[in-house]
Amino acid sequence: MQDAPALDDGESPLFSIIIPLESHRGQWEMSWLGWTSQTADKSLYEIILVVPPDFTAREQLKTLAGNRARLEFTDSEHDIGLCAFGATKARGSYLFFTESHCRPEPDVIELCIRAIDAHPDWAGFSCRSIPICHNRLSVAEAAMYKADIEFGMKQHPWRKVLDQCFVTRRDVYWECGGLRDELGHFAEWVLAAAYHARGHSIGYLEEARFHHYYVGEIDELKQFTLDFVQGEIRYLSEARNDPGSELLDVPIEWSSRSEAGTSLARNALNALLRYSLAGGGWARPGEKLLVLWRWAVPALLGDLGARAFARLGAWHARAVLVVLTAVGSSEAIARWMRRYIAALIRHQRLDCIHRLGRDARSVGGLLGGHVIAQIGFHAEEFSAGHTFRWSEPEAAVRIKGMPGRTILRVRSPALRAPLDTIDTRFYVDGTPVAPEAVATGYDGYTLRLDLPPSGIATLAWACPVFRGVGDSRRLGLAVAGIDVGHDMIEVESAGPPALAEENSGPS
Repeated sequence: MQDAPALDDGESPLFSIIIPLESHRGQWEMSWLGWTSQTADKSLYEIILVVPPDFTAREQLKTLAGNRARLEFTDSEHDIGLCAFGATKARGSYLFFTESHCRPEPDVIELCIRAIDAHPDWAGFSCRSIPICHNRLSVAEAAMYKADIEFGMKQHPWRKVLDQCFVTRRDVYWECGGLRDELGHFAEWVLAAAYHARGHSIGYLEEARFHHYYVGEIDELKQFTLDFVQGEIRYLSEARNDPGSELLDVPIEWSSRSEAGTSLARNALNALLRYSLAGGGWARPGEKLLVLWRWAVPALLGDLGARAFARLGAWHARAVLVVLTAVGSSEAIARWMRRYIAALIRHQRLDCIHRLGRDARSVGGLLGGHVIAQIGFHAEEFSAGHTFRWSEPEAAVRIKGMPGRTILRVRSPALRAPLDTIDTRFYVDGTPVAPEAVATGYDGYTLRLDLPPSGIATLAWACPVFRGVGDSRRLGLAVAGIDVGHDMIEVESAGPPALAEENSGPS
């Protein structure tokens, strides 16, 4: 929990400049000089230097700051935590967050005052970041982040909080929950989403310029990325329903996290093999081996295979980037920088989810509250008036219902073809579902099942592969949801058996 904000004392400044002295990259003195060289009246702002426990130049800092700044000491070792702590000590009507390796131009405060007068609808605004580069890697790093910053500031509907130079009304900052230390730099996205969800506008003051120092070191880049990913996965694991939480994109690694176990993959592999033996096949030569590999690896290794491939991908991209930094062109360095970051994010997300263990495995949401795990699904999409997820031609879900005779309905809009022409086969805990226990409608499948005493079973299916126009994915069924319940049963328990006899051969 953050401390309560400081109260106004009747002589509060307009701005509280909050400078965390973590990750200063040897630039904190230049940052300080930039702030003490402002052309605006010094009475309009206070400078708060937030000092982490490992800051070594404390005596030099005290001498340099004198009575021109307030020093605040805290146990936090993260710049987001330092910013959050500094906000609790601020007295200004506006909080001005920055970083100690950023140097403002002399007219920044004056430009901010004009912007506040000119844009009364802005609850906050970010300023323009100008890169300072000193080696080839820092040039590529700056170009990558500059593109991302400009996209957020000029195109994205709400991702406009830039902690290099962010100004906000203090009351709105606290209304929206403030920066959360435990989320690292992902806290910026959470705060920006909260502003947007509560109807607060964040502007972009491009004429107010800050010079941001890029260090150009792979290890620091890796650490920054890990910090963001750890915050992202932590936030998702909390399953919060705060204003703005619905705006944050859910990465595929998180939405498919229940695929980590081997059991679901084995059920999907079983469905594939049974469907193949029953006459189902592959239209393309060589596809059979690829599909078998797709399911055999997770069936044997769980998420170990995916994490190993992701780690190898990140290692490979890093090795190429290191070589290119020494002998490659600027274009090649920039290209492989982006590839390395993408590979690193996937690897780190999978590792973070794995460390959460079973706490990260439960999945509800789109497919319904009775679905507790799933495998073989693409990301959520919207088409023809339906919100759904394409499955792969083989997929499996773990469902939980009441023991005994149960009706299960797979809601599946007929986007690829009428459902009764697709030839979909269902399996429960590895055993084929008898054809007479499956009713195919125009928008879904209804199955009569006998759930075990635990009420938990795994439903898998297989169907011919479908490929959309210009879509390279292997698609199966469009699944809008899965419903389970006794209240859906319209016949007595004397209905047809749910499972085919094993000696009748694969269905």
